[in-house]
Amino acid sequence: MPWHARLHLSYRHEADRTVARFRHDGPLRILQSLYPEGDTVCHNVLVHPPGGLVGGDTLEIEVEAAAGSHGLVTTPGASRFYRSEGERAVQHTRLRLAAGARLEWLPLEAICYSGCMAENRIAIEAEPGAEMIGWDVTALGLPHARQPFERGSLLQHIEAPGVWLERGRIDAADHRLLQSPLGLGGHRCLASLFYVAGTPAARARREALLALARERIEAQGLADSAGATSPHAEVVVLRVLAPVVEPAMRLLRQVWQDWRAELWSLPAATPRIWST
Repeated sequence: MPWHARLHLSYRHEADRTVARFRHDGPLRILQSLYPEGDTVCHNVLVHPPGGLVGGDTLEIEVEAAAGSHGLVTTPGASRFYRSEGERAVQHTRLRLAAGARLEWLPLEAICYSGCMAENRIAIEAEPGAEMIGWDVTALGLPHARQPFERGSLLQHIEAPGVWLERGRIDAADHRLLQSPLGLGGHRCLASLFYVAGTPAARARREALLALARERIEAQGLADSAGATSPHAEVVVLRVLAPVVEPAMRLLRQVWQDWRAELWSLPAATPRIWST
């Protein structure tokens, strides 16, 4: 029987502390709030107990950050889109930031198993003065386990309405897209790190973020398959292709830490769940 799960997570700034509250319907949970950086930033881990989606499953995730709050959301492990008999598995994430809010959306990778029919949507709404850093990482198949992505499809949609839209469909049967240098070039991991603001960022601010990303790209030897751009004054994006997840995720984590230091004068604070 398909799962239809919903989660609403809200961050509020109360008595000089960011406080998280949530409500859910179905198998989605938020673990205990953690404050490794002090009361200003609230860290939370989003858990989906079934561990993956099959055809017909739908996950709806909504995160709201109120004025003055700062939330960081991650996951304990990869999410998974399993083989489908024809129905689509959908994850729809909505991120809403009030004026002056900050949010970091840092889930671990989504794995698309061969035969899946997956749809992954992220919508971001940021009011003036709000800022967020987020990423999206997708693995096609499991190369280490010799389970290639031979059948199925993925629809990927990331949007800040009226400002930025990235949308694409990857079909396992489209060998030209998967193998061509103008497509994925044989890579099986695609990832994006993005900064989205509710107010146009000064050119110098955007150039600083681009410079930090490009320095890391060069240092990691990924200049042939990664790049950083600012398609709008409210958006900066780093994109990377890699044969497997590890080099892409390593680059994203380094640039994320660089960006939060540049933007918010915050040091590296790796979520504890990543090292367990």
